Amino acid sequence: MSTAQGEHVARVAKLLSYPVKGCAGMPTHTAVLTSAGLTHDRSFMVTSEEGIFRTQRRDPRLALIRPEISTDGERLTLHGPSPGPGPVAIDVNTSGRPRRVELFKVPFRGIDQGDEVAAWLSDVLGTPSRLVRVPADHNRVTDGLTPGTSGYADSCAVHILSWSTLNLLNERLSEYGAHTIPMERFRPNIVVDGWDTPHTEDRAHRITIADTELGYAKLAIRCVVTMVNQQTGAKAGPEPLRTLATYRRATEGGVAFGTKYAVLRPGKLSAGDEVHVTSWGESEL
Repeated sequence: MSTAQGEHVARVAKLLSYPVKGCAGMPTHTAVLTSAGLTHDRSFMVTSEEGIFRTQRRDPRLALIRPEISTDGERLTLHGPSPGPGPVAIDVNTSGRPRRVELFKVPFRGIDQGDEVAAWLSDVLGTPSRLVRVPADHNRVTDGLTPGTSGYADSCAVHILSWSTLNLLNERLSEYGAHTIPMERFRPNIVVDGWDTPHTEDRAHRITIADTELGYAKLAIRCVVTMVNQQTGAKAGPEPLRTLATYRRATEGGVAFGTKYAVLRPGKLSAGDEVHVTSWGESEL
């Protein structure tokens, strides 16, 4: 059974990779899905000089940095806001000596990408910063119902959100007289169209897309990053968290919106591919 009863055929509406954690996404028509997510997704991370990860929670101007990475992953270009410094391009260092970094107080390692890009980031963000890349022997294990791995993502390899889920939120925001919220606020990897019932992704526990397969890990618990305007890099609350709290409170705290998945079978996927749910479960909300 590929669709819930009464639903249309679901398809991939958008694919987005975020090469540098916290920075703007890179839309793509076709992508390779690795065990750690879409190719290059969260493979780089901005840190303090001490190695503590930077996030839009505290550095919302990260949203204004637009990365571009070559298909082979060997060349990274960062574009900043205007006015500001011009773009910076670097040859990606994959073999340097890893240094200690921290993500949510958990120690990992990262390969520093040099002083030029560090100076550029420090200028754009207004605070001393470095850029690191996931080392080849990165052995992170992610949690949830289906364990997996990921690069420097907050948790799991793939984040899925459907248009119907966002549409329901925007209907409720409009009812409260608040501005509607674009999909980019939630930074999904895969946007699904055709799930007519909002929050269908809560119950989609095993998914196949083309020759790939995903296993449900957990609900996506939202934070203040959803309050950051991704076009201006400015934070303005209390929406959408205030409205989400009226109907999406999670049992463990916070509000849930979208779902996280582990990669069970890597492969290639494209916008327009059908999304088949091969196993349904109950929502954890």
